[in-house]
Amino acid sequence: MTGPESTPAAAQALTTPQVVVVGAACRDLDRTDRRGWRLGGAVAFGALALARLGLRVGAVLGADPHAARAPELDLLRIDGVDVRLVPLERGAVFENTESPNGRVQRAFAASDPIPPASSPAEWAATGAWLLAPVASELDDRWAAVPPEPAFVALGWQGLLRELVPNGVVQRRAPSASALLQRADLVGVSRDDLKPDVDLPALGQLLRPDAALVLTHGASGGIVLIEADGELRPTRRYPAMAVDPRDPTGAGDVFLAALVAARLGAGLGGAGPVSSAATPGPQDLRFAATVAGLAVERAGLNGIPDASAVRRRLRERLIAFR
Repeated sequence: MTGPESTPAAAQALTTPQVVVVGAACRDLDRTDRRGWRLGGAVAFGALALARLGLRVGAVLGADPHAARAPELDLLRIDGVDVRLVPLERGAVFENTESPNGRVQRAFAASDPIPPASSPAEWAATGAWLLAPVASELDDRWAAVPPEPAFVALGWQGLLRELVPNGVVQRRAPSASALLQRADLVGVSRDDLKPDVDLPALGQLLRPDAALVLTHGASGGIVLIEADGELRPTRRYPAMAVDPRDPTGAGDVFLAALVAARLGAGLGGAGPVSSAATPGPQDLRFAATVAGLAVERAGLNGIPDASAVRRRLRERLIAFR
């Protein structure tokens, strides 16, 4: 007798992604790498983090000719990411320098846009999406790609960068966009917003009841919820104490871990998926642990798997006894 697990519908369910990540890879200049650069971008960090946390991941990944040949893409594939490359003539190139006053980022190239038609038709019904632009390569047409019931997370920092050729990246003032209106969960670093930004007023840019997670490095962060056109703080969370080697991608990994937690890969295990966009305390502790582990090694190599996250969480609990 043929069981339900062998039907075509069941087979398709096992190959269809649980979450799709979209964005362009970038090349981060790195003198320690023989190429002079290493692969980066929120799409790469986010897709690999989700896969290592046990989810089926599809990635619509834009790449210039150099990035398209990067061995890091095979790292994603080895960990199970279904990578669908979108060839780009130009991809973003950054130089990241850490200073006592925060990161200074220079841009040496911008990214071409990724057309929405690049998204595979067979992924159209996927129930969770992480839109992860690095340099405004996703325009507002992408807001209509995820189906309306789908949960959508947005890495906002990729829309807040003003790239000056061969110059320091400037902060772009937040503005209304269809991507923001579509997102249920928005992640952004405090460093990507100007110091005088009116945080409550940003609620006017978000959809009703959306959650915004504002990260702030070693200071942890805060979760704010849209209510009646304003953002209202709901809870703060601490960062995990680590000895960081490379903070690049920490925010991308953090947001991906929150998406993973919502899909049942967090501290609660593979239980029912919550319909709420608001991360709970356990979700935030889980995401902070994943991101903390990720910065202890350079680049994509630092992204932990689920067993490493569980081990670190156990170590922290034992330390508090």
